[in-house]
Amino acid sequence: MNLRNTFNLGVKELRGLWRDPVMLVLIVYSFSLSIWTSANVSPEALTNAAISIVDEDQSHLSARITSAFYPPYFVEPQMTTTAEMDRRMDQGLDTFALNIPPDFARDVLAGKNPAIQLNIDATRMSQAFTGGGYIQQIVSSEVSEYVAGYRAETALPVDLALRARYNPSLDPKWFGAISAVIRSITMLSLVLTGAALIREKEHGTVEHLLVMPVTPTEIMFSKIWSMGLVVLLGSIFSLSVVVQALMAVPVQGSVVLFLAGAVLMVFAMTGLGIFLATIAGSMPQFALLLMMALLPLQVLSGAMTPRESMPEIIQTIMLAAPNTHFIILSQAILFRGAGLDVVWPQFTVLAAIGVALFWLALIRFRKFLR
Repeated sequence: MNLRNTFNLGVKELRGLWRDPVMLVLIVYSFSLSIWTSANVSPEALTNAAISIVDEDQSHLSARITSAFYPPYFVEPQMTTTAEMDRRMDQGLDTFALNIPPDFARDVLAGKNPAIQLNIDATRMSQAFTGGGYIQQIVSSEVSEYVAGYRAETALPVDLALRARYNPSLDPKWFGAISAVIRSITMLSLVLTGAALIREKEHGTVEHLLVMPVTPTEIMFSKIWSMGLVVLLGSIFSLSVVVQALMAVPVQGSVVLFLAGAVLMVFAMTGLGIFLATIAGSMPQFALLLMMALLPLQVLSGAMTPRESMPEIIQTIMLAAPNTHFIILSQAILFRGAGLDVVWPQFTVLAAIGVALFWLALIRFRKFLR
């Protein structure tokens, strides 16, 4: 392999990318605004949930319950009637509707165990799942303090000493920002290399490559190093500027070690991108293949939910996916400050998967050039 040919072809790819405004916008967005939005949209956290209350009791206890719902978990409750409660739920204005019945406080003091109706808009799954528990805890706490006549902490038989490691404030933004960087590396490694090869075919420059004194290996390596360089520079920018400087999200481990893992990840995913591009005949077909490849890789690799919660067969199958190991090493390094002595198995497996994908892509690419 001639390194000069590989370098010159890579420079040609960078010039072609510079003349593609759509791809440039995608790169800038993926490593800037996409990181910020992904970090600040946390479906697992209850934030500013809309709630309305029908107070048919008009007692001191019902007023206490009403005043217990406040930001940042809930917006200020809307006081409505029974008819308005149903209408607001139908229009999607409220996620929760609490109906306090008449004589509720009197029945509580009489020990009759009265019931409060809570209606939940289950179409808003993320808030509906966590919000019901929040509301039940709030109502139970206010009723207990009202019956006891004073506000005090409940004495439990066992004192649980809670220690939140790596994220002591339990801020979901910390996890969301770094996870978004990992997703952007995966996505752009696939998109940029595949689009570069499809662009060669659509512009008719593949025929030019066939008559040049270059080999398929040189062509592939040129696309890998050029597009990989773009992804790595974007990763450095997003981690240092967007995540650490603008969002003030701390990084526990070595950024250099993470970038070393990102190099192996880019090598593997660019090989997969070239493989998919040789199968696709056009850019729309390549986009369809991307959806079929990216969705399972993102959802089943442990980026969104822990792998332990998935079926055993899915965990075994996804061990063949490169981003499964990249996510494991990235979370260990950036979240928990792990060193090479901890993540070397993931580095080894990721390198082996990258070599295998490069070999398969090279076989397909040689057939593609014929």
